[in-house]
Amino acid sequence: MKTQKLDTQLALFRGKNIRKILHENEWYFSVIDVVAALTDSANPRDYWFKIKTRVEAEEKFQLSTICRQLKLEAPDGKMRETDCANTEGIFRIIQSIPSPKAEPFKRWLAKVGFERVQEIENPELATKRTRMLYKLKGYSEDWIEKRMRGIAIREELTDEWQKRGADENKDYEILTAEISKATFGLTPSQYKDHKGLKRQNLRDHMDDFELIFTMLGERSTTEIHRNENSRGVKKLKEDSKIGGKIAGNARKELEKKLGRSIVSKENFLPNKKAKKLK
Repeated sequence: MKTQKLDTQLALFRGKNIRKILHENEWYFSVIDVVAALTDSANPRDYWFKIKTRVEAEEKFQLSTICRQLKLEAPDGKMRETDCANTEGIFRIIQSIPSPKAEPFKRWLAKVGFERVQEIENPELATKRTRMLYKLKGYSEDWIEKRMRGIAIREELTDEWQKRGADENKDYEILTAEISKATFGLTPSQYKDHKGLKRQNLRDHMDDFELIFTMLGERSTTEIHRNENSRGVKKLKEDSKIGGKIAGNARKELEKKLGRSIVSKENFLPNKKAKKLK
């Protein structure tokens, strides 16, 4: 089963961010983030390397065998492969980390895992939790409704890509960039720079019009794939350009009528320099 990029999230343990991602229908956590949360190490990557070396020497066991290299968003905003482990694997890794935070972290981890089991049994719970998180962050009900619809449209598109020969780790980012360039004149990474974002999710910082045109580009692309029964990355890329161009033309028409750009620098960053969207 594919890794669902839409379900790449940040969890919070005692003020520390733990990156997590859905892979094969279960949560995988960034090992480096877990090490940082438990040890307060200035260099958690080096600490993790030393743990692996010690365990292999003392126990003849390679901790890397319980990890997967999955793409998570790095501090520079790019998706990079990093060591990740599921709940069972993280429990094993914790055993090798002397920390007074180990027990509360285990309880936290068990709770996160249990919530995922609930969501598998009742998918509506995942949607409700996502809505609640956005609401707690101060987003309006109208914005949340558009964001949730956008998530569904994006998932529908990536399902088509998977069925039609695209590789998630290699091709999804390229195809997404084609839609974005044709829709807004910017790739997602350029758009994030435009808004002053780093690790944040770009779509969580889009306003209503930006979300609407994103949805139009991706929904148009999905329908083109189906209508033409597209196969192979080359054809999917052509479709993505066309789908994005449909949304881009609509954006330009609206901009002409409004006399201003839809591509906004506004975001939801909680700092003095960033003007919060209303």
